[in-house]
Amino acid sequence: MTSPAVPLSLLLLFAILSNTFADPDPLQDTCVADLSSGVTINGFVCKPSNNVSANDFFFDGLKNPGLINNSLGSLVTAANVLKIPGLNTLGVSLARVDYAPGGVNPPHTHPRATEIVFVLEGELEVGFITTANILITRTIMVGEVFTFPKGLVHFQINNGVGNASVLAAFNSQLPGTQAIALALFAASPPVPDNVLAKAFQIGTMEVDNIKSGLAPKK
Repeated sequence: MTSPAVPLSLLLLFAILSNTFADPDPLQDTCVADLSSGVTINGFVCKPSNNVSANDFFFDGLKNPGLINNSLGSLVTAANVLKIPGLNTLGVSLARVDYAPGGVNPPHTHPRATEIVFVLEGELEVGFITTANILITRTIMVGEVFTFPKGLVHFQINNGVGNASVLAAFNSQLPGTQAIALALFAASPPVPDNVLAKAFQIGTMEVDNIKSGLAPKK
């Protein structure tokens, strides 16, 4: 008994979908993002080529450690298309993450990119969680590299006594970041308390306490 033929339309759909989950390839030398444009597309429209300058491809914000003044003890400085318009359509970006002693870059995901980090200073415990709920973790030191697969929950924590920092690279001009705690407990409008209470097997009073702790400070 032969297997039924796969419809041509289904094969075409698979082909299309296989090319829609990464930044598109550029169709010209440059497409510097016009961040002031009100046109909404999957990416950014190009500004006129006669308005392009070297500054569209330049950013100096990663050369110095960021000023860490939050309760997490970490600071992410992004170098994506919003900071470097010339990255538009190129499918790449960077970030610098600085950590105070005990600082954590809490569990989060990048829905549009794989991440690879290079340790500039200090040492970090890093890890990601697979869809089978297996934790992959290790300690990385200066000059070492670690990769976080696209879309998986991951974290970094500085368990050392000194500062730490990494340079992170992404295969997207705008990888996006979704912090797990904020997504669940600080969404607007809020996720219903009974949903969170059931999911985490805690009481609604505990849910409210967590939400109040994550609420933006006024």
